[in-house]
Amino acid sequence: MAEATLSGATHPILENDYASEWMGIEVLKVDDGHATIRMTLRQEMLNGFGMAHGGMIFAFGDTAFALACNPAGPPAGTAGADGDTITVASGVDINFLKPAFTGQVITAVANRRAHAGRSGLYDVQIYAADPHTAAGTNTDAPAGTNAGTAAGSANDETPGELIAEFRGRSRTISKK
Repeated sequence: MAEATLSGATHPILENDYASEWMGIEVLKVDDGHATIRMTLRQEMLNGFGMAHGGMIFAFGDTAFALACNPAGPPAGTAGADGDTITVASGVDINFLKPAFTGQVITAVANRRAHAGRSGLYDVQIYAADPHTAAGTNTDAPAGTNAGTAAGSANDETPGELIAEFRGRSRTISKK
């Protein structure tokens, strides 16, 4: 499942995440407050118009959001270090900017924007690229993402064309 990834990044919340497994999500990078994931759009992910179903794009962004909200190993002495808390969505919004199509590789880049107490704010940019062409520099990269390095790539290229913006509000709660 997501345990075998390109970057070697793994995350315990993916261990039993059958939705992410079905979607074919690969974890490229995960740090406290950041996650980069990707997947290839398949025919069964399309809507009646022949483009990616909005629910697929939403679920993909939500997975990146969850990974960024829940560090794989909380630092000692911090909330959640004992494993008795989880961070979940308290609300989300998504704006679909452009369609994506079967065969395209989509990449989600999630970053924490603010954190106070048990609440947080995260932005997730979702990009689509043709798998047969190298991703080019994307001048549409949102301010603050360092256009060209949104996915943390060493070659200063963004992972395609921006297709959606996802904003998530998080809340840390008891696991029980």
